[in-house]
Amino acid sequence: MKKAQGTKGMIIMLVLLALIIGYYAYLSNRSKKESSEEVVITAAQEVLMRDMERNYPPTPKEVVKYYSELTQCFYNQELTEEEVTALGLRARELYDEELVANQTEEKYLSDLKFDIMSFRNKDLTISSFSTSSSTDVETFTEDGREWARLYCIYNMRQSRVMLTTQEVFLLRKDEAGHWKIYGWDLAGEAETEGADGNE
Repeated sequence: MKKAQGTKGMIIMLVLLALIIGYYAYLSNRSKKESSEEVVITAAQEVLMRDMERNYPPTPKEVVKYYSELTQCFYNQELTEEEVTALGLRARELYDEELVANQTEEKYLSDLKFDIMSFRNKDLTISSFSTSSSTDVETFTEDGREWARLYCIYNMRQSRVMLTTQEVFLLRKDEAGHWKIYGWDLAGEAETEGADGNE
């Protein structure tokens, strides 16, 4: 009788041990699956993750490059109302105080949304952009302030047609030593290429 109880106790112990090991294995695999699921970050989320307090673009070229990344997000992605607002406000952080003073925040965001809709209606996207090389950035001093002038080429696609525009950016250094966009303008006529790349 004692031998049967000992065997029965041993079987119960083995079953309990197997249950504990199985439960541990289940929890281990579950946490691995949860951690292995990829978190997809959109281009808009990525540019908005930049900490402007600690990581403001240090040169005129980097300011225009970051502004162009924001611009690509405006015109190339499906954005929520909140994302458009966040991207628009981030772009305004790159603007000189005089440029910011030209429009209220509300008017700026309203105009931005209209521009985005116009791009969408024309089926335009920005394929790529390239800024002037660092050696081609023109710097000068005027009225005791430091200024910089540089170019950015935007390659855009409209259906099967490629368009190229060149814009000239004027930046001014603020009191904190940050380069801010004072304004920009079209530098030349837009060039058009066919789908095969020929003019």
